[in-house]
Amino acid sequence: MNGVAAPLVTPCTEDGDVDERALSDLVGWLEAGGIDFLVPCGSTSEAELLTADERARVIETVVDAASVPILAGTGSPGYRETRAATDAAAEAGADAGLVVTPFYYPHDQSALADYYRDVADAASIPIYLYSVPVFTNVRLEPDTAAELAGHPNVAGMKDSAGDVGSFVRLVQQTADADFDPMVGSGGVFSQALAAGATGGILALANVAPEVTAEIYETASNGPETARRLNAAVTELNRAVTSEFGIPGLKYAMRQRGAPAGYARSPHQSPDAAARARLDALVEDIPEV
Repeated sequence: MNGVAAPLVTPCTEDGDVDERALSDLVGWLEAGGIDFLVPCGSTSEAELLTADERARVIETVVDAASVPILAGTGSPGYRETRAATDAAAEAGADAGLVVTPFYYPHDQSALADYYRDVADAASIPIYLYSVPVFTNVRLEPDTAAELAGHPNVAGMKDSAGDVGSFVRLVQQTADADFDPMVGSGGVFSQALAAGATGGILALANVAPEVTAEIYETASNGPETARRLNAAVTELNRAVTSEFGIPGLKYAMRQRGAPAGYARSPHQSPDAAARARLDALVEDIPEV
């Protein structure tokens, strides 16, 4: 898994039902924008608001519609549910599983390492670690990730902590392993690529896939262009993540013509002020 991925939003109707036709259409829209692989059932997908059956069906739908690799979100707080979801994703045709750190109950780094070894031992597809402390209040430390990087079925990590220094440590400590360190924060994408990231799984890629793809493509030979493009969408990235969340992201996507659908309850639609700000940011997306 290299390049740019969209942690795919899950289109829902205004009544809250998963819209599988829109989901299939969204896959095509993102692929046309230059996305290298897709990640259904991650944080941006509202996975924790979907039932287990819905998550399985979303992965099946995306696999059927896509022509790029699929890294399916399969993690849950407990081992058995994670294993079952990973098995189902593999059966559906996903290329790898993205497993979030166990959350709700506190676990130390040793427990997290043991958990990931058990998941990787049992899985028939490669496993990618996923650290997103803003949602889970759990951070997978670079030392622990480096320890796990030697496992033959642990293929990489999505680091959404937004801490460039910590990410540099991750890259350095896994440099000798067959391991893909990927960043999950669009605001620091170009910096992470300069530090050695193999790619990014970015909420921003849902609304500006062509820009994130261009940042990736220019990072090696035109780093100044990559930094300039990243700076141009930093405020948009903030708006569709920490400021207005998934409802704001889906609104911005709809304004660009993407079949993003609506957010599921208990999310609330953006108010007039939020919509006006998002409209202005979408208008300012640079052409590439």
